[in-house]
Amino acid sequence: MQRHDYLIIGGGMVAANAVNGIREHDDRGSIAILGAEPDGPVTRPALSKKLWTDPEFTYDRIWMSPEQDEHTTLYTDTRVESINRDEKTVTTASGEVHGYGRLLLATGGTVVTLDDLPAGDRVLYFRTVRDYDRLRELSGGQRHIVVVGGSYIGTEIAAALVQNDTRVTLIYPEEVLGSKMFPKSLASRFHQTYLDQGVRLLGGRSVDNGQVHGDSITLALDDGSTLEAEAVVFGLGVTPNVALAEQAGLEVDDGVVVNERLQTRDEAIFAAGDIARYPDRILGRQRIEHVDHANQSGTTVGHIMAGSQERYDHTPYFYSTVFDMAYKAVGALDSSLETVEDWATPQQQGVVYYLKDGRVKGVLQLNMDPDKLDKARAVLADTSPQSEETLKGRIGIA
Repeated sequence: MQRHDYLIIGGGMVAANAVNGIREHDDRGSIAILGAEPDGPVTRPALSKKLWTDPEFTYDRIWMSPEQDEHTTLYTDTRVESINRDEKTVTTASGEVHGYGRLLLATGGTVVTLDDLPAGDRVLYFRTVRDYDRLRELSGGQRHIVVVGGSYIGTEIAAALVQNDTRVTLIYPEEVLGSKMFPKSLASRFHQTYLDQGVRLLGGRSVDNGQVHGDSITLALDDGSTLEAEAVVFGLGVTPNVALAEQAGLEVDDGVVVNERLQTRDEAIFAAGDIARYPDRILGRQRIEHVDHANQSGTTVGHIMAGSQERYDHTPYFYSTVFDMAYKAVGALDSSLETVEDWATPQQQGVVYYLKDGRVKGVLQLNMDPDKLDKARAVLADTSPQSEETLKGRIGIA
């Protein structure tokens, strides 16, 4: 058995940031990362954004290097099967046992898949660097690729592909692309931008199943029609990997429940990133899957595991960039809520506030400087009733 001062289950961005956080307080404690994927941590957002659209952002820049010293070891292709809290050990699928002083659960999420269409060379459930590599091989040359999903990954991949000499069909459940998140006017612009860029939009549809035939795939849609393409890419979201925590008897509720120090009911076990259900100081208890949370919660939990007395008091933002639309947001983006729009130029630069019962629940900033995000957090933290009169002009747009 190998014993480590700090043991991290999960080899993603949270793990890499946690190592950095630990090393700010402890430069010699032994750290081991047990990652199930074949590769080490990468800056995952680049897989659907910058690697496709920024020629100066090269492939080598995606890799993170948590194994930064002789006291840190990264294990890839290593899946943990169980946690023994009494013995403070974990056991891997190959039977190896690792002991820990403090344990971090950073297991992330598993992509949602269709039962009747398993992943393969031409069926990608986009998540990993291997998925990016394969999609690069399949794209270009005006090949036809179908993208399924109208949320962050689906819209980003569709935009990335069409800007890289690929014919794209985007299938999504709502009639107007973006209408679940954006108010009507902004959703209309979002939708039209994809059409203007040459993306074929099939709204109100879903994929039932498909069949691969050599170098092509035939997809069967829910309306009885079929669609031929060279490949299909799914972006249907993820489910949090909480089975280990549940098996270990930790509290689980749509994620691993932690306190303001990202600590579970077991004082030696912590959770951060996608799986952590934590008490946000502004938004209340949340589980957030975006990169800012992975970075900030990873670093903070590293500090705490190494002895810091701090709390995780950051309210994360999330963002997406497609074509000429770069938006950042804090809180809930739900178009069923009341919205107040404050534009410098119509649907080009401005702020959208999302309200429920007079309280601001979310703030979206389109094509604005990131230094305005703290102002968005301040609006969310304000518990007084708000209206169009009190909100317009509150966050400077210029």
